[in-house]
Amino acid sequence: MTSSVDCILLARWIIPVVPSGQVLEQHALALSGDTLAAIVPHDQALQRYPNAKRIELPNHLLIPGLINLHGHAAMTLLRGYADDMALPGWLEQCIWPAEKNWVDEIFVRDGTRIACAEMIRTGTSTFADMYFYPDQVGQVAAQSGMRAQLAFPVMNFPTAWARSAEEYLSRGLEVHDSFKGEDRIQVAFGPHAPYSLDDRMLEKVGVLAGELDAAIQIHLHETAGEVVDYRQRHGESPLHRLNSMGLIGPRTQCVHMTQIDDQDIIDLQQTHAHVVHCPESNLKIASGLCPVQRLLDAGINVGLGTDGAASNNDLNLIGEMRTAALLGKAVAERADACSAEQVLAMATINAARALGCEDRIGSLEVGKQADIAAFDLSNTPSLPLYKPLSWLIYCATGREVSHLWVAGRLLLDRGELTSLDAQEIHRSAEIWSHKIGRDLA
Repeated sequence: MTSSVDCILLARWIIPVVPSGQVLEQHALALSGDTLAAIVPHDQALQRYPNAKRIELPNHLLIPGLINLHGHAAMTLLRGYADDMALPGWLEQCIWPAEKNWVDEIFVRDGTRIACAEMIRTGTSTFADMYFYPDQVGQVAAQSGMRAQLAFPVMNFPTAWARSAEEYLSRGLEVHDSFKGEDRIQVAFGPHAPYSLDDRMLEKVGVLAGELDAAIQIHLHETAGEVVDYRQRHGESPLHRLNSMGLIGPRTQCVHMTQIDDQDIIDLQQTHAHVVHCPESNLKIASGLCPVQRLLDAGINVGLGTDGAASNNDLNLIGEMRTAALLGKAVAERADACSAEQVLAMATINAARALGCEDRIGSLEVGKQADIAAFDLSNTPSLPLYKPLSWLIYCATGREVSHLWVAGRLLLDRGELTSLDAQEIHRSAEIWSHKIGRDLA
């Protein structure tokens, strides 16, 4: 047992997430390959593993790698392209025309590289993506060392990637097959939304996802207008109708859910579906306010996502956690709502549960994968520090992230990327900035 430990991380604080609220001081993580072999006090680690490599982190806080449960990675190339607009105009007047002009395999590859670099630098080890050319997203994720869920889009209208809903499905299933056996890459179905895909195809997605035991991620109840229009046409909410069509279940990830009534709560409880909260994107596009504490109180699993950089405008889950905590209190009109413990769980173990991976990631527990983010608190201006968990949610910015391990592999070492070429990413971003920027001139 002793000889199998490769290295020990000697940290000031560790927040394992499970059990909730626990903070360990002067403890170490022992890594054996891609797995956490032990969590013990410093002196025990040094005695048990005298030959293991030691990484001294004397002023550091360790947490599980964060999980971004919803985004569109390649849309980093449209960051700041269409600000200060409501969702309909944002999509129809700006984003969809820009995507028609620019999206191809190279756009998706380069945009995803920028996204992965940004997420790694702010402590995210796993991301769920929904975008065109998901094969490119998966290849970049694999190169970066991150984990990813690739939800291939399915919709009725044509794009650069597919011309019909049937072609989206066909191409998506090819992507699914191409990543079989990849430990860190999952492929899911991504029916875009109830308003962009007809009932026949929605039902087909539900059947195929069930046959493949694959997840479904869908934009749902994003705005009040969407829900009102749907009720006028169908006499019931989108969630309730999709549930009757077999699309809602324990592998379904419902993104946004800003409009929720009592029947929706019942449907989510009975189906064990998951809600993906994207607070900053919802605020920026004025989509609505998800009643997160009400969902949590009802026993519904809620994870956290940033959405894309075109509507956020960053992929920093540290900032997203703070926004989720503050917004959740305002919506619930309760200062104890969306507590630090609950919000950290949303970005870790709850998100892992939504991905079906809670047995491997989402918390620092012996036997789980060694996905670890380290925060260097030696130079933080937010002092004094009494409660590391509260500091993480209410004071951290993401700039404190110094190290990130995914499956025991070091992707960020003292703030430097190890798996991606930072200079090449900057050069690529500059090239795209000049090309796309001409649209705004």
